[in-house]
This record gives sequence, C-alpha cells and structure tokens, in this order.
Amino acid sequence: MKAIAYSIKADEKEHLVKSNAKLHDLTLISNELNSTTLPYCIGKTVIIISGRDILDKDLLYSLKQIGIKHIITRSNSTMHIDLANAERLGIKVANNPSEDQSVENTAYQTIRNLNLWEAGRCVGKACCCKDCNSSIDTA
Repeated sequence: MKAIAYSIKADEKEHLVKSNAKLHDLTLISNELNSTTLPYCIGKTVIIISGRDILDKDLLYSLKQIGIKHIITRSNSTMHIDLANAERLGIKVANNPSEDQSVENTAYQTIRNLNLWEAGRCVGKACCCKDCNSSIDTA
C-alpha cells in the first residue's frame, strides 16, 4: 500500500521502517497533517497520523477528494478524528487498540493494519467502523 505518515518523530521512524520491512511504500514526514501539508497525500491511499493530528469534516472531505481510503492513528484514542464523517465518506479508520502504547508496538500495529487492509481483511480490534463486527478477524 502507498501510505504517508505525518508527525513522525525520530524514534518512531526507526521502528516503522523496521516493522515495514519494505512491504509498503511509506513516506515518513515530521510535519503535522493540515490543509498546508495535504498535498503530500497525493498518490497515497493511506494516511498514518498521530493523536495530535486533527481530522475534522473539512479535512476528511479533502482527503477523500485526493483518494485517501484508509486512516491509521498511532494512538489508542480516536477523539481527534470525526469518525461519523469518515464513515459517511467511506474512509476506513483504525487505531492502536493495545494497552501497550510503546513506540515499538505502535509501529508493529500500524504495519499490521496495513497488511490486513492490503489483504482485503478487517483489522479486528483496531477497526473503528460503527457497523463492523471486529471479532471477524482478530489475527
């Protein structure tokens, strides 16, 4: 999958690259996601964000227009994402549902979500869809 990760810190970069093992086309940038950095998403289908990146209705609409189909937040919380509008736009959202929010585990979970989506599978407990039965695939 072609993905861009925003708000990446140096320690996150190392773990994401290692967890990815060159499976996905990842672009890692330290900039936060906002209207100014939105053009970096062009050509990607997935964005990976931090809990500091706010995705409101307008930004979600712009992401959809660019071709974004999936959003992964590297946090457990999804309070920074307008989930109702993401669902209305058909954008799938996943988080890191684990109690282990370490940089290593978050990188692992992020790549796991990419792998499952690329295989056409549900991301299990990481799925943030309202109508999803996330017990379908907890692999």
